[in-house]
Amino acid sequence: MLEPEGRNTAPAIALAAACEEAAGRDPLLLVLPADHHIARTRDFHAAVARATPLAEEGYLVTFGVSPEHPETGYGYIRRGEPLGDAGARVARFTEKPDAATARRYLEEGGYLWNAGIFLFRASRVLAELERHAPDIPRAARAAIAGARHDLDFLRPDPEAFRQAPARSIDYAVMEATDAAAVTPLDAGWTDIGSWEALAALQAPDAQGNHTRGDTVLEDCTRSLVEGHDTLVAALGLQDTAVIATPDAVFAAPRDRLPELRALVERLREQSRPEVHQYPTVHRPWGHYRSMETGERYQVKHLHVRPGARLSLQRHRHRAEHWIVVAGTARVTRGEQVFDLHEDQSTYIPVHGIHRLANPGPGPLEVIEVQTGDYLGEDDIERLEGQRTG
Repeated sequence: MLEPEGRNTAPAIALAAACEEAAGRDPLLLVLPADHHIARTRDFHAAVARATPLAEEGYLVTFGVSPEHPETGYGYIRRGEPLGDAGARVARFTEKPDAATARRYLEEGGYLWNAGIFLFRASRVLAELERHAPDIPRAARAAIAGARHDLDFLRPDPEAFRQAPARSIDYAVMEATDAAAVTPLDAGWTDIGSWEALAALQAPDAQGNHTRGDTVLEDCTRSLVEGHDTLVAALGLQDTAVIATPDAVFAAPRDRLPELRALVERLREQSRPEVHQYPTVHRPWGHYRSMETGERYQVKHLHVRPGARLSLQRHRHRAEHWIVVAGTARVTRGEQVFDLHEDQSTYIPVHGIHRLANPGPGPLEVIEVQTGDYLGEDDIERLEGQRTG
């Protein structure tokens, strides 16, 4: 299932729970942030197993990590009444503290870092949402009722989902409910929500540098250098971060990395497409990568999964040239259906009805060259319901 847009964690969880409710199921839901690293998965599984009886009893379980230092970037959980070996009731949640308060929490004991991981039954979290934030489950149920299937994906109704207030599950439910419990988690958990946190997962070299990807460093110290799909060569850097992705390069002193959000906001104000468009775009049939864009042309590298196909479609402003570089392409062009093999190509004229499919057992790779007076992704008329690129 794909959210129509990001509206924080409470609406996302409500969508998942409402989807199960609509299907007549009531499972336990394990909610996991996407930007966490867990070093010891076996220990994590054991923690989830310990928490499961609490969730089955109706508790809304969160997971807490014993603090190793006075961290100001995490929320904290105060442990309450013990609930056996599984954990304890939550006495209270606290916001990200200042340094003095974080030191006091560490000295007093009884506090855990809030890992943002949850376990609860679908019906139970929906009931608590109805009690404390009723607009959220109402919007989620409406979005599921109006959802449409898109190959492997379920797409909830975007207008209905937009009615859900953008609130976190912590604010919407966990801080208000009397059924919150916490299970300790000792599994090498790390929140990698920053470049520094990501760098800390890797041991530095002898000069204190952290590198990932295609990099060459000379006379650099305590620097963070990453090259994704491009070579980054650095000379004489000290305490500097350089991150290169296919469409942008970011460079800053390491001690100013926390200011990155302000820079991104400035790019957003300038309507820079790099803020919300990544060169690689995933679709139900596979993915494509934009390789080159000019005033009247665009070049894409398409990867189509075995057995997958794009929708039957046509364009009003652009023509397309397809060149097969790997695999076999089944092409529909007007009334014709034919196969293209490696090193073969075809031309799709403006207004021409067409479809690309992969009939083979292996992946299909196609170079697509678009030409025309308008190359926007909205120049497409789908003649069937399946999604295209």
